[in-house]
Amino acid sequence: MSTNIISSSHIMPLRKRPLVPVSSQKKAAQNHFPFNFMPIECQLHILSFLNEVDKCSCALVCSSWSRLIRSWKLWRVADYSRRGVFHLGQQGLLVSNREFERWKAWVHHYTHHLISRRASLLTLKASFDLGDRCNKWCELLSRLLDNVQCRDLSHLDLNWTFTLLEPLDLRVHASSSSHQDYITKMDQVTSFQGLLTKLTHSCPRVSKMRLHFDWSDESVSLLTRFQQLRVLELKYFWVFKGVTPTTLQSLTKSLPNLRSLTLQILVPLRNLGISYTLESPSLEFLDVSPSRGLVFSCLQLPALRELRATRIVRGITLDRRTRLRIQSRWPCLYRVLWEGTPKLQTLNGERLLPTWREDGYGELTAILEQSCYCIQHQDSWLW
Repeated sequence: MSTNIISSSHIMPLRKRPLVPVSSQKKAAQNHFPFNFMPIECQLHILSFLNEVDKCSCALVCSSWSRLIRSWKLWRVADYSRRGVFHLGQQGLLVSNREFERWKAWVHHYTHHLISRRASLLTLKASFDLGDRCNKWCELLSRLLDNVQCRDLSHLDLNWTFTLLEPLDLRVHASSSSHQDYITKMDQVTSFQGLLTKLTHSCPRVSKMRLHFDWSDESVSLLTRFQQLRVLELKYFWVFKGVTPTTLQSLTKSLPNLRSLTLQILVPLRNLGISYTLESPSLEFLDVSPSRGLVFSCLQLPALRELRATRIVRGITLDRRTRLRIQSRWPCLYRVLWEGTPKLQTLNGERLLPTWREDGYGELTAILEQSCYCIQHQDSWLW
């Protein structure tokens, strides 16, 4: 019986496996990042804490992260008012025409990005001149609202009178006449009312709103449709635009869930002597310190806990007879608060004593001298 003897030289050598130290294996296991093994909802929650620039950077890591970043759940804020997008002059306000064109391109790309992601917005912040027929900012915002999910929008911060980064030379109108200014203002109001109408249908759940307001009957009617409003801040639109007492009273009465109200109302000189009434069963915080010439004759605010009111000198001189005739129409602020704010605790940042309704004291008198327009607390010819 013959035996085949195979030479050892013909045997293929076994491939040697590299030896990995045990310590290196443990270190590799410790460096393993288990993010992809987490539930999708947890991954989205972690990524939701990133800003928009970091989210876009994460999308370049791998295909799985790119798919995550495309989720509509990560795009909840549309903020067009960010000044840090470009490093433009001091505080991002002094810009050239070229830089403004770059910013406009970013605005359109940003809008396209939000639409392509089918963003589900909770917050919208913007500062655009809606009367600008050249750049058509109103159409841009309308297109955004039509193509994203905004039923859950809760926070609206809109300055519709001014484009944030527009160069100064582009803000100068061809004609500086008062008639041209009036036409420009009316264009802004018309566009604002059209956008506000769209918001009432697309975003009925807005609970916090900050915007300039023109106080027209149409705008007030539209604003009262936001029945979920809890925090409202209204700034003046035009110094020559007055507010009637009935308009202000009807607004506060028509918002049943309102908790905080900040008003910036500039009463025109032709309306000097008019006083206002506020009525709200739910209002807890009222700030009228940015206003000028706003005097209350009656407050029916049973839930109010804090009031901020500051008397601002107008810089006009009145003779004594005219001043007394005007001031005689106004009750003292202390009397107005005593009758209509049973739960008031803080006045102009100062905590009131529990007995302020029964006994006056020095600190309260000092506060009233800074806030009240009555004869007792305002004895000056300079207004």
